[in-house]
Amino acid sequence: MYNSKSKSSVVPSGGGAALIDPSDALILLLDHQSGLFQTVKDIAVADLRRNVEMIAKLATLLKIPVITTASEPAGPNGPLMPEIHHHAPHAVYVPRKGEVNAWDNDDFVAEVRSTERKTLIMAGVWTSVCVMFPALDARAAGYEVYAVLDASGDPSEMASRVSLARFVQGGVKPTSTNALLSELHRTWARPEAADLGILYGLVAPNYAAVAESYARAQQAAREMV
Repeated sequence: MYNSKSKSSVVPSGGGAALIDPSDALILLLDHQSGLFQTVKDIAVADLRRNVEMIAKLATLLKIPVITTASEPAGPNGPLMPEIHHHAPHAVYVPRKGEVNAWDNDDFVAEVRSTERKTLIMAGVWTSVCVMFPALDARAAGYEVYAVLDASGDPSEMASRVSLARFVQGGVKPTSTNALLSELHRTWARPEAADLGILYGLVAPNYAAVAESYARAQQAAREMV
């Protein structure tokens, strides 16, 4: 059985006191649904889905618990993207009873509290609603909250800009998938380094090309010996 309280194999020392502690982190993926994806205009949906997929893979690799939920999945909002539970099979899905704000659902809040983790990393669709509302409520409940903006989506650039401003005003820390990956990664001197390197190729495809070029150059050098 997956242990939601299990810790990353690397405990930071020295610097990084202001960064996310993986052993205290909980990832909340909110309403990444097929119907809602069709309304997203502030990020390419392919990029959004790829970033969410990376987060699911990262959570599994670093043994970070994940909670998912969906708003009216049997209605026009549609089902959750399947990549999340495929790549994070330990993720716990919490159904809602019609609540727009996941934090209004007692079962969802109880699942969050059961992990005993106080650093919440949130992403979802829409950013201005499905992420914003529970993020602000979680902050009011005493949690440290991060919003992964490029693993989230809004119906317009204006909505996205307003969301960012309100996050900052409400004490929610905005971040990106690449920053999240690097922040949790912290060092290449860890057993998962090679797998983490592959994840960088998801969030930065050009970096994958750099890695491929480097690998080919190394191969060519060996062939010349």
